[in-house]
Amino acid sequence: MSTATLGPNVLYPAGYVPEDARQAGYGGGVPVVGEPDAHHHAAAGGHQVVSDAAGSLAPHAGHNVRAFRDRFWWSALGTLLTLVWGHMLPGALGFSAPAFPGCTWMPAAAGTAVFVYGGRPFVQGAWREMTRGAPGMMTLIALAIGVSFVFSVAVTLGASGTALWEELATLVTIMLLGHWLEMRAVGQAEGALGELAKLLPDMATRVHTDARGAEVAEPIRVADLREGDLVLVRPGEQLPADGVVRSGASEVNEAAVTGESLPVSREAGAQVVAGTLNGSGSLRVEVRATGHRTALAGIMRLVSGAQQSRFGAQLLADRTAYWLTWVALGSAVVTCGAWLLVGAAPSYAVERMVATLVVACPHALGLAIPLVVAIATSLGARHGLLVRDRRGLEEARHVDTVVFDKTGTLTRGVFGVVDVTTAPGWGAPDVLRLAGAVEVDGEHPIARGVVRSAREQGLSLPQAEAFAALPGHGVRARVEGRTVFVGGPAMVESLGVVLPHALDVARAAAAMRGQTAVVVMEARAKSGPPEACAVLALADQVRPEAKAAVRALQGTGIQVVMLTGDSPAVAQTVARTLEISTVHAGVLPGDKVERIRQLRREGRRVAMVGDGVNDAAAMLSADVSVAIGAGTSVAVEAGDVVLVRNDPRDVVSIIRLSRVTYRKMVQNLWWAAGYNVVAIPLAAGVLAPWGVVLTPTIAALLMSASTLVVAANAQLIRREPLA
Repeated sequence: MSTATLGPNVLYPAGYVPEDARQAGYGGGVPVVGEPDAHHHAAAGGHQVVSDAAGSLAPHAGHNVRAFRDRFWWSALGTLLTLVWGHMLPGALGFSAPAFPGCTWMPAAAGTAVFVYGGRPFVQGAWREMTRGAPGMMTLIALAIGVSFVFSVAVTLGASGTALWEELATLVTIMLLGHWLEMRAVGQAEGALGELAKLLPDMATRVHTDARGAEVAEPIRVADLREGDLVLVRPGEQLPADGVVRSGASEVNEAAVTGESLPVSREAGAQVVAGTLNGSGSLRVEVRATGHRTALAGIMRLVSGAQQSRFGAQLLADRTAYWLTWVALGSAVVTCGAWLLVGAAPSYAVERMVATLVVACPHALGLAIPLVVAIATSLGARHGLLVRDRRGLEEARHVDTVVFDKTGTLTRGVFGVVDVTTAPGWGAPDVLRLAGAVEVDGEHPIARGVVRSAREQGLSLPQAEAFAALPGHGVRARVEGRTVFVGGPAMVESLGVVLPHALDVARAAAAMRGQTAVVVMEARAKSGPPEACAVLALADQVRPEAKAAVRALQGTGIQVVMLTGDSPAVAQTVARTLEISTVHAGVLPGDKVERIRQLRREGRRVAMVGDGVNDAAAMLSADVSVAIGAGTSVAVEAGDVVLVRNDPRDVVSIIRLSRVTYRKMVQNLWWAAGYNVVAIPLAAGVLAPWGVVLTPTIAALLMSASTLVVAANAQLIRREPLA
């Protein structure tokens, strides 16, 4: 997947051109993802040449909000002229229009201008539909205004009947207004990509050393950054590229990219993502990815691709719109012929035919599904839910079983202190503080786990001295004048330490749970063995959010299953903590696939949640695959849905999003197709003997209203709670 830049350093997926850029002349149409033609790309001076291909909102391909707005206002002025110097408004309000030479031709002149200028998009759209052999919405509108125009011209030149200039102009103006309002709604849905693109700054500050060894900070365009560059990110600035913090510390607001509302701490060694907002600290970041390789560009590609996905409901809507077009054409011809046969005036028969064509336009059907999908995927992206494959969003509503991998999904995938048992006279924070200070210089995963846990509790670690690693035993150091030992059974035995009963029980219990136990000891006397202060139990830590996720899923009747290659003891410990009753432990990657298939054979609709690496095969075997913990690697190939945050609660959110998306699709389809059951007969005049008829103007209002109802209903997705 490639990208394009429009203006200085603004990054978009290939084929995507935001609204302001389209209006500036860079291109038209809806987002289209695809590889650019190299020759055309070069010829355009690096700007992606965007075709007018149809995307997910195909009825509006090539349309422009500003163009429809301008055409509407100019057509409204022309319509006003036809109404003032025509027969309808003066007759209704009882006034006479100002007279001047040739004023009787004003309705014809103004009506013709409205038809030529305002009706042009509909006639052009009808031509495209006919050349593709797929008549649709534009064909019906063009026929309606075309028949009205030809009939009015004939009457104006002497044929019998009443000219329809006022009806023609009003019809075109109302249709333009409806399209303008729709395109604004569509633009808001598409605007998610534009908003993501705005997260990247235009300029960055690159830091390097000059010939004299002095540090030099120079401004540079983001597009000119290269991997390995060192950039300075000042307080309040946005990160210009993905990278690794080399020095400094700050709180970074990643909400715009990951959906995480709280700022996260970033210090030396931490990864940072382009487009996120630096807090009050200053960071020096080594660039690791720029342009289309950044996490932000990956998110944009996923959102754009999902918005263009075709749901099963979309196929139904397309078929319905196709047949509705032919029903409307047939109804219009039959209506006109029937009224002529019963002796109605030609102008009345034409008016009924025009009203039938207009009211049956499948405009709402064309918008019903794509707009829901565009809004839903944009909403999901803002909450850290990236839809790679529309199948995932479509099928998630059916899920009745969620299978979680353990490591990195329900747990953090890193060692941490999960339990502290202290000897009399010691407090857990004091022991963890001393142990953390000793382990700061340690390289073992256990050492890093102790230090990480101490810092996560906000403990300030004092400086350790005389650090020594005792291979196979543990570590030793002096902390605040004390000699402190941290180690396992071998160190306890070699030092001759006798554990108090409570600590010995705690160590045995940790072993039964599959946890690693280390003992913290202090040498208080100059001779004799050290005294045991505490036993620290370390394990892969359960994510704080995991329990809430499991409870939320179980609360909606969804079965939760844990599938892990870890030992039964470790798996059961995590399962008890999270209240998961079904656990499969010691399962190899190949066996995971069979477990998923077995659940599906039992009639379960399964979602598999994993990290997208070791669990890829099992995830692809499920009905829905969810990749969690993507972090900066958003393009997890195994996932139908990618959860940017390391939060299993987002599994609940994607199921809720799927359900509300489907509900809105169904509501829109019923409204878009159902209102024609009543509207077409009324427009044809079946109730005319009782004085109930739809004029072309009222038919246009009804058709536009139905489309706006569909658009407004789709927008209500934004109000649905996902968390």
